[in-house]
Order: sequence, then structure tokens, then C-alpha cells
Amino acid sequence: MTSSRAFSDGKRALIAYLMGGDPNPSLCYDAALSVIEGGADALELGIPFSDPIADGPTIQAASVRALSAGTKPADVLELARELTKNVRVPIYVMTYLNPILRMGLPAFARAASTSGVTGVIVPDLPIELSDEWLVAARAQSLETVFLVSPATTSSRIDRIVEKCSGFVYLVSVYGVTGERSSLPDYTQEFVSRVKNRVTIPVALGFGISRPETVKQAIKLGVDGVIVGSALVSRLANSEGESALDELRSYTRELKAATLIA
Repeated sequence: MTSSRAFSDGKRALIAYLMGGDPNPSLCYDAALSVIEGGADALELGIPFSDPIADGPTIQAASVRALSAGTKPADVLELARELTKNVRVPIYVMTYLNPILRMGLPAFARAASTSGVTGVIVPDLPIELSDEWLVAARAQSLETVFLVSPATTSSRIDRIVEKCSGFVYLVSVYGVTGERSSLPDYTQEFVSRVKNRVTIPVALGFGISRPETVKQAIKLGVDGVIVGSALVSRLANSEGESALDELRSYTRELKAATLIA
């Protein structure tokens, strides 16, 4: 198993999530550059989908905006291609399984790889049905990132981790994505349980939305954090350059919070 270069040099990584094509392709490109300029160590681009079961209201609304703007999976991959011409951070694609199946697993993997994508996150792909995707992804040197939740048993964590490369995505809470003021007490036990069973980095997402929760997550011992809803909402609630300035500034605050001793 290999680990993502987002975690190189032992640093605690900040992975910034944006919905591909939200609110439109041009502004989404500028927003991606803004969070990277703000210090994000990796970028996660969502492919909009009509039934995003793992996502809360903020990202669901972003998906609706992107779909209304006509965004298709190929458009998000093209966005990744354009970004890789100007940035050096890893770019991950988060997609539900249906868009991959519609394109065909080998075709999607090839398209992602030729677009410069580092890895793919598929939250609704159970490991029992993942072998065909793993073959297609590995043939294109794509990292495969699977999610582990607090409800996942230790034996199942072992099975999931065997199939992961790049990093393991830890879901910090029961439920869906969204901003929270703090992490629940059970997250600490969950992180410890996973960390004792893995040899690649772990990144904590869902509910990581402000510098305080970033610091809380880092103190739990994770190797990185994933922030989505807080950035998506800032992009949605501002306009033009002010939105980009807000994203850049807030990302700097989030990144600074990962540097605690």
C-alpha cells in the first residue's frame, strides 16, 4: 500500500473539498485555485449526483447547483485536467458509483488518470463488490480511497484497509456531511481503533468545519483532515472576488490549525 504525497514530510494534511462545477465551471476553477493558494495540501472534487446519500444539505445544494449548470462527470474530469496544468497538489475525485458504471469502470479509470487525478473516492461502493473497480483503478495507477465509519467493526476495518491506497477516509460522526461546532466523544476511540490497524495515513472528514475542529481532530492523532461544507457554503454565500478572497482566507486559517504542536 502506498500513501498519498499530500501527507509527505510527516505534515498534517488539509484536504479541501469543492463540488465540481459549483456554482459554474469558471468560478469553480477559480475557487479551486483559491483554496490551494490558501494552503490546501490536496483537493477533492465532487462529481454532482442526484442522490448523494452521504452528503448533508450544504453539499446536496451544491450538487443541485452544479447539475443545474449542466455539469457532467466528464466536465469535472476536465476541470481536474485544467487544474493540474497550474497546481502540484494531488487531486481526488469523489463520486458515487452510478456515474462510474454509466461510463464503464475501465473507461472512467482511464479518463480520471489522463486528467491527472491522483485517486478516486466512492462512498457507496461496498468492498464486497469492489474488485472490478480495483483492477481498473490499479491499471491506471489511481489511488483507491475507502470510507470507514464509527459503526465499522474492527474486522471489517481490516478488510477495507487491505483495499485502500493513498489514505483511509475516516467518517468522524454517525450521519452525513455538514458543519459542526465540535466532534463527539466517541470519535477519539474510533480514531484510535483505526490508527492501531493501518500503515497508511488516515484523514478525518464529516463535521470538520472550523479551526477549532481541525485542532481537535489533529489532537486525536489523525494524519489529515477533510473540510467540505464550510468551504462550499462560503462559496455559495458570497459573490465574485469576495467569495474567492473568503475561501483563500478561511483555508489559511484551517491550514494554520493543522500546525499545532
